[in-house]
Amino acid sequence: MPVDPWGFTKAPRQDMPKRPVELRLLDYKPVYERADEATVRTQASRCMGCGVPFCHQGCPLGNLIPEWNELVVDADWRRAIDRLHATNNFPEFTGWLCPAPCEASCVLAIGDDPVSIKQVELSIIDRAWDEGWVVPRPPERMTSQTVAVVGSGPAGLAAAQQLTRAGYTVVVYEKSDEVGGLLRYGIPDFKMPKRAIDRRVAQMEAEGTRFVTGVDVGTDAMPVSRLRKQFDAVVLAVGALRPREVDVEGRHLDGVVQAMDYLPEANRYVAGKQPAVPVSAEGKHVVVIGGGDTAADCLGTANRQGALSVTVLDHNPTPPVVRDPVSNPWPQWTRTHRKSPAHEEGVEESWATQTVAFVGDDEGRLTHVRVRTVERRYDENGVRSFHAVEGSERDLPADLVLLAVGFVGTGADDLLGGAGVDVVGERGAVQVDDRWATSSERVFACGDATRGASLVVWAIADGRACAAAVDAAVRGSSRLPAPVGPHDRAL
Repeated sequence: MPVDPWGFTKAPRQDMPKRPVELRLLDYKPVYERADEATVRTQASRCMGCGVPFCHQGCPLGNLIPEWNELVVDADWRRAIDRLHATNNFPEFTGWLCPAPCEASCVLAIGDDPVSIKQVELSIIDRAWDEGWVVPRPPERMTSQTVAVVGSGPAGLAAAQQLTRAGYTVVVYEKSDEVGGLLRYGIPDFKMPKRAIDRRVAQMEAEGTRFVTGVDVGTDAMPVSRLRKQFDAVVLAVGALRPREVDVEGRHLDGVVQAMDYLPEANRYVAGKQPAVPVSAEGKHVVVIGGGDTAADCLGTANRQGALSVTVLDHNPTPPVVRDPVSNPWPQWTRTHRKSPAHEEGVEESWATQTVAFVGDDEGRLTHVRVRTVERRYDENGVRSFHAVEGSERDLPADLVLLAVGFVGTGADDLLGGAGVDVVGERGAVQVDDRWATSSERVFACGDATRGASLVVWAIADGRACAAAVDAAVRGSSRLPAPVGPHDRAL
């Protein structure tokens, strides 16, 4: 049955149901609950089946969204997962974590609420797991070539799965004790259950991918030179884990902590890896500096730990509620005031606020954060600057400050140096050409390591494209799909 082009006039958008705030703050279980089948099919029916589906251009993976929407409307879930897997190795990762640039590009978004694409996507893969349709797909024929993948985040996993299915012997090296990269210990369980990772790792192992954990490639224990001798190609998918520092008075005080020194330890505790967390927000006034996803993860974690209050600071002005059609026209990504479920759980947002100093007591413990209001201005060249508002300086009580102000590189200097690859740009990204090759022979790179901290959907797309490039470089040609080049599009 074809998509009803008037379906969007018959049903309003309905987002995924969420657990009540008072209940979800008691644990780390996922915030979102599964929608019933009738609701999901109704939401899929809002898709107009556009002749030019702009949602495709909004998705770095090029997901075939109108096609699987139509199949869901027809309750043909089996074919829907086939169409979804045709472009996306891990739709549960994107279904839980992606901010859905496809929805911003939905034609309905011009003057209405877009199709709830993420909800449909996650419902398809949930149904597929329920029905046993997600099975190992080992290669029909093995080649004699081998590939090492360094890093087991979404980019590394996608590259590894594609290359394994193409017949390569693939070994994935992960420096942590568990596979998953930031999906494992950087993303809280309330945003994505770790079972999603475990099931995919089991599938990949059954396909033939080997995983080696607890190995920090680039150290004396595992120099890059050894991998280059043992493997026909090496893929660096090490992410962008070096946090940006702040040059603020009092940074040394006890209680001023980088978000990525806080979140992984909290996640390890939830996973039962340790009896307690080294830094807890329990009974504390918490200030989170930054306005992105990492800041929201800190917010949700701090509230679950029992913070007395959480204030989030951002030096940018409050974003608009709706898209500015002049400076931010459709189908661009919408630069609007976004609130995650964590913002529903208790937060004081302080926009246009700049940190002046961290203030402590005589024993070196944080007690306050000194801030001021700022105005954002642009010069004739579009260069941004912030200017203090006179008389706006004030102190905020704070026992714990979490710095979530972005990332400036891979943090894997020994590895990159040992591999002999060039690093460029403010974010310290690994330089690659249009075939994902680095400056070092037979060494490739993909994901956040090449573009800086970005979205999970970009990581998967980069991993798939890099796998096709590796296959072509090693064997001379490739049948693997390559969704995008390394810098073809940016959010």
